[in-house]
Amino acid sequence: MKTDLNTLPENLKGVRIHFVGIKGTGMAALVELLNKRGAVITGSDVSERFYTDEILENLGIKALPFDAANISKDIQFVIHSSAYSAEKNPELAKAEELGIPTLLYSEALGAYSALSYSAGICGVHGKTTTTGLTGTILKSVNLPSQALAGSIITSFGKSTCTMTSDSFVPGGKNYFVAETCEYQRHFMAYHPKKIVLTSVESDHQDYYPTYADIRKAFVDYICLLPPYGQLIYCADDAGAVEAAGLAKQMRQDLELVPYGTNASGPYKVSFGEVKNGRQYFTINSIGECAICVPGEHNVRNATAAVALCCELIASDGKNVADFHEKIKEGLLNFKGGKRRSEIIGSAKTPGGQDVIFIDDYGHHPTAVKSTLKGFRNFYKGHKIIVDFMSHTYSRTQALLEEFADCFGAADKVIINKIYASARESAEFFTVTGKKLAEHARFRHSDVFYCGEFDEAAKKGLELLSEPSGSQYPDGYLFVTMGAGDNWKVGQMIYDELKKGVSN
Repeated sequence: MKTDLNTLPENLKGVRIHFVGIKGTGMAALVELLNKRGAVITGSDVSERFYTDEILENLGIKALPFDAANISKDIQFVIHSSAYSAEKNPELAKAEELGIPTLLYSEALGAYSALSYSAGICGVHGKTTTTGLTGTILKSVNLPSQALAGSIITSFGKSTCTMTSDSFVPGGKNYFVAETCEYQRHFMAYHPKKIVLTSVESDHQDYYPTYADIRKAFVDYICLLPPYGQLIYCADDAGAVEAAGLAKQMRQDLELVPYGTNASGPYKVSFGEVKNGRQYFTINSIGECAICVPGEHNVRNATAAVALCCELIASDGKNVADFHEKIKEGLLNFKGGKRRSEIIGSAKTPGGQDVIFIDDYGHHPTAVKSTLKGFRNFYKGHKIIVDFMSHTYSRTQALLEEFADCFGAADKVIINKIYASARESAEFFTVTGKKLAEHARFRHSDVFYCGEFDEAAKKGLELLSEPSGSQYPDGYLFVTMGAGDNWKVGQMIYDELKKGVSN
């Protein structure tokens, strides 16, 4: 049976909770948090191994095969991902039969957020990185807090999507920061005291057919803030500015705190130089800072994280100036997340040139464009080859021209077939990966369509066999981008080059 969102007890010690679809990134992250509060966790999923298996194994949890027998009367709550329902999953059917309360992941996250002073990080782009940066800073300043990101964050610890500070006390006064998702309005289950809004533009066209639809979802989320609640928003993003303005019209009590180059006040930022593997920038309130991840978009994400942390420190009654150096230290400690500009490794071509392999989750044209631009500035001496796999037919068809125009910072572009989603069927769309490649060739002279991964890997090796040229003395950057599984292309090429060296 479905439950109210405030069902989870404040004291979770010994509470038995079963997760259906436990290997999902968000699910495994929530398992980490509930485990920290003393809950007894079991869970089930498919047999295929995911990177989250290591997270679960570190907690002493083994994912079971789906089986109604996994659900016994002593289980107090069942949490499940949106991929599963009582109609199709035997465990959820058994939970319903036994009258055990069940919650969607988004509902459970919302219930968990009600246990702390919580902040939600939202936006079409930058949620995971901004959450990772925020959690890393909170860890550095040791505010009693927890954070949940939608990916493994290196600076949180070994194979973990969550951060729990040393000063965190279950049941005490704590702060909680989580990445909150706009898809299907999942973030409406959250209980935010503060919200960070990074960006608003058209996306998830299968659920939000128009820009006005997705913008309304963000405005509705902002309006969940309590009286005199605080919205920290990107003044450089037109959609975020618009959503903030609309929310303010509905809620005059809201405190709007802008950040970015177009902001005024404490969180106005100005870009500095890139040198020695660091990107420098200056924030009005705390001075010069640096991060070790590329891109002006990540400077904005870092500024959002600084703004939120400063406001949380102030909420805790502390003098923010006393924490400036620890905040800067936290920024430098952040090294990115899994599939977020993640460096996979480096190898050498048969001709002896260096190749750095990077994998990135960017799957919206704005994210692809800004990320590649960041790589161009950060890796000035490298020739950039990108292998891109678009995610969902609906997004690709709606934003075809934007996708075609987003590869300008790359030197060579390989485009794969579209990564389909279970929520839509190809027969209802006219767009294909090949069509995207054809449109991209009108903007870029070196675009190759390779539908299958083996074909793409072959083309990648062919391109890497050419000298990078005097313009790029440091060799190559090979980037796989997308929300699909084309990271396998980079892995195939990386393995082939490594094999060549060992032979």
